[in-house]
Amino acid sequence: MLKTRMKRLAARGERAVECLTEIETSITGLGDEDILDLADIFKDMPETALNDIVRAEMTRRNISL
Repeated sequence: MLKTRMKRLAARGERAVECLTEIETSITGLGDEDILDLADIFKDMPETALNDIVRAEMTRRNISL
């Protein structure tokens, strides 16, 4: 039973990493205006993963609100 649970938890963790990678790829594919729109939406929630990803992409592109 413990092995089954550990496998299930590992699979869940792997899927979470895959989802995060897909989200990052999607954000990277957005245009500058869309990136700025996302940054504006999440500006009041500085402790979110999405905000961190969007801010990193803004820095990489050298754009700001």
